Amino acid sequence: MPAKGKHRRPKQNPITRKLALAGTGGAALTLPLISATTAGAAGTSAPAATVTTVTAATVVNAVTTVNAPPTTYSVVVGDTLSEIAADHSVSGGWKQLYEANRAVVGDNPSVIRPGIKLTIGAQAKAATAAKTAAKTAVKTAAKPASSYPNNLDGWIRESLDVMAKHGIPGSYNGIHRNVMRESSGNPKAINLWDINAQNGIPSKGLLQVIDPTFKAYHVPGTSLDSYDPVANITAACNYAAARYGSIDNVNGAY
Repeated sequence: MPAKGKHRRPKQNPITRKLALAGTGGAALTLPLISATTAGAAGTSAPAATVTTVTAATVVNAVTTVNAPPTTYSVVVGDTLSEIAADHSVSGGWKQLYEANRAVVGDNPSVIRPGIKLTIGAQAKAATAAKTAAKTAVKTAAKPASSYPNNLDGWIRESLDVMAKHGIPGSYNGIHRNVMRESSGNPKAINLWDINAQNGIPSKGLLQVIDPTFKAYHVPGTSLDSYDPVANITAACNYAAARYGSIDNVNGAY
């Protein structure tokens, strides 16, 4: 590798009056509850009043549900407006959801960007909320860490995954071909005789990268050691992409 640099989601019914006592701390709150019955003829005595106990927590929960404020939903990868509308039982479906969020979605309802927050109105029912949370968790859960063998095949495959995250082009074959030419697959290879060596910056590692090029095209997240196989390959491929379009276009000294 030359010294130029490198990188590599209607009848009336009696009415029963019920009294409900709701405990609210030390005092009792009497709540009349009126309900229709299907009992008998006129003049018949009304059924005895029944008392139903309503806990303070029940009252609070009921009020909370009625007064639930609008909520938002954060879009994740793979979501569609129709899917989100269905999951949250949005009245009017995806069209209503779109109209309510047009300002953030934009002119194309078919394209919603991950991360934007959609207003979906009243707070979803508990079951729906749980379903949505579970679904979101599945979509956003990190994939299990891949296991790569500690050999040339593993180094290349890991490098390709790193490159994909950073938008660096290159193929398995393109990398393998150049590695075999440059170092025969030896991650500790070093050239001590060419002009780079004479200038005190010998080419090192699988793709024979000199230190200035390695530092200039180093890919974040990889080792800072130029002899590290993955760091060396990704830096070299990054350099090759900048200079030649891709490591796949390199067929000789570069």
